Amino acid sequence: MMFPTARQGFYQEICQPDDQIDLAKASLYIALEAHPKLDIEEYLKALDAIAANVSDRLPKERYPLRVVRAINEHLYDNLRFQGNNRNYYDPDNSYLNRVIDRRTGIPISLSLVYLEVAKRLDFPMVGVGMPGHFLIRPAQPELDFLVDPFNQGEVLFDQDCAELLQQLYGRSVTIRPDFLEPVSSRKILARMLTNLKGIYINQGEMSWVLSVIDRLLLLFPDAPIEQRDRGLIYYQVGRWTEARQDLENYLDCLPAARDAIVVRKLLKRIDGGDDS
Repeated sequence: MMFPTARQGFYQEICQPDDQIDLAKASLYIALEAHPKLDIEEYLKALDAIAANVSDRLPKERYPLRVVRAINEHLYDNLRFQGNNRNYYDPDNSYLNRVIDRRTGIPISLSLVYLEVAKRLDFPMVGVGMPGHFLIRPAQPELDFLVDPFNQGEVLFDQDCAELLQQLYGRSVTIRPDFLEPVSSRKILARMLTNLKGIYINQGEMSWVLSVIDRLLLLFPDAPIEQRDRGLIYYQVGRWTEARQDLENYLDCLPAARDAIVVRKLLKRIDGGDDS
């Protein structure tokens, strides 16, 4: 495959086994398409420097909650990282370089900063894709607490997560075990890209939506919803050949989909047939 430099770097990174994907580097390759002058090594070194400063503050006995407290003190008290409540849907909240520059972001991008700092401290943590709000937790299964990087690194337990979901959805929500399960590196990257996809759709930036979907399909080549959505955009802009291929692939994967009739009508229009 021939890709521009940013896309090629992203593709090479995600072609590795999931546990070997460098999340920071892959995320910076995502950002490189929107910010072509960014220096990836510069931002990797910025994460190194943050971790080094935290390491200097750690006590000799690195109890897990002490490590979390030290990370929190440096990220939130000293560097003033914070959740961007004022302009939550700014696309820069999903680009790691801008999150580091501005020290603000959304749950998943602030979680990524936290994960990378913790990794550099030999305190591995994992992402937790709870509905509506991304969290992280120590990789060791016996440590049963979570951390909310969007809310100043608040330490949470399962009941706290239930209350958080209730706040998000305005009703009582039963915590299912899978809500708090670790997610793969590919799914973290996909969630970041899905956020960007929604933002660019709302802004009417269809060329950027296509760019995001292309990368989602590099992560998960057989994702039928992404194939459908890309096909619909191709249809809108008159790229009939690409639209037909994506929409036909979608129907092959999901022939009984709720919108299958609509998609078949679009395919008839592409072929110049009767769509009544």
